Amino acid sequence: MVEQTGVQVSGLRKAAIILVSLGEEIASTVIGRMGRDQIENISRELAALKNLTPREQDNVLEEFYNLAIAHKYIEQGGLSYARSILEKSLSPTDAAEIINQVTQAIQQTPFQFLQKAESENVLTFIQDEHPQTIALILAHMGPQKSAEILTGLPQQKQSEVIKRIASMDQTNPEVIREVEKGLETRLSDIVSQTFDKAGGVEAAASILNLSDRSTEKSILESLETDDPDLVEQIRRLMFIFEDIMLVNDKGIQAVLKEVDNDELALSLKTASDELKEKIFSNMSERAAQLIREDMEYMGPVRLSDVESAQQKIVDIVRRLEDAGEIFVSGRGGESELVV
Repeated sequence: MVEQTGVQVSGLRKAAIILVSLGEEIASTVIGRMGRDQIENISRELAALKNLTPREQDNVLEEFYNLAIAHKYIEQGGLSYARSILEKSLSPTDAAEIINQVTQAIQQTPFQFLQKAESENVLTFIQDEHPQTIALILAHMGPQKSAEILTGLPQQKQSEVIKRIASMDQTNPEVIREVEKGLETRLSDIVSQTFDKAGGVEAAASILNLSDRSTEKSILESLETDDPDLVEQIRRLMFIFEDIMLVNDKGIQAVLKEVDNDELALSLKTASDELKEKIFSNMSERAAQLIREDMEYMGPVRLSDVESAQQKIVDIVRRLEDAGEIFVSGRGGESELVV
């Protein structure tokens, strides 16, 4: 509904505009309630907020006001009541868009009630469930909590659950609701609640990435016998090129000893400034300058070539980690340092 010179305004820009409109004191209070990632994203947007016209600001504030009113109407009389009131005060298009936004905002994700329960309690109640049921539950929870629960399962069941998460795609919402309803009833004394798609290789990799090293290794070794291709897919998603930021300086230096300069220059073409600086700070000034020059005079390159070079370096990191020569911080919730 809000547009800037004919282009749809992003939600992040709208949030930045609202914060600017609130003033520094109120805006700082709002930002203080955000998570770290949210603060980083909104800070970048605030810093880049340019060419803000009074008209755009008014449009964003009007949309924000209408959404707030819609929420109030829904609390008073439900979705139908809110739609009826909004259609009388706004154009049909604007009313429909606001109702759609509010509907999406108030929809709850499956198994949301489990987020309030301790991992140990959830594990106690689901550990005897069928691996498919456990996979369905973990696929809808955050990777951190899922990793904690996975670690507590018997080894054989761990492998079965990860295999099912990785192969999961779409699940009948009715099945999800039945499982959710049964669990919520059983957990009602412990915890204070539309899905169409969840799971996949990415979800399995995220969960294993946060599991402790021994659990991850045991599960992947067990899976490799039955499905080596799946294990390879999971491994490649568990550690991406930007995650090299999680390796400390000694580890970076160990990795660089095995990387060709041409390969390194190519891999850094799409790297973040932070990662480039981390790499360069672990090289001699002369070597870093040569890499920078190689990147500058390299000219256009195919993205597939850059990704291939990055994957080779990621493979080196994974090999050195498996050999115990370097450690990646944050594995299994612990900060491990390179020895």
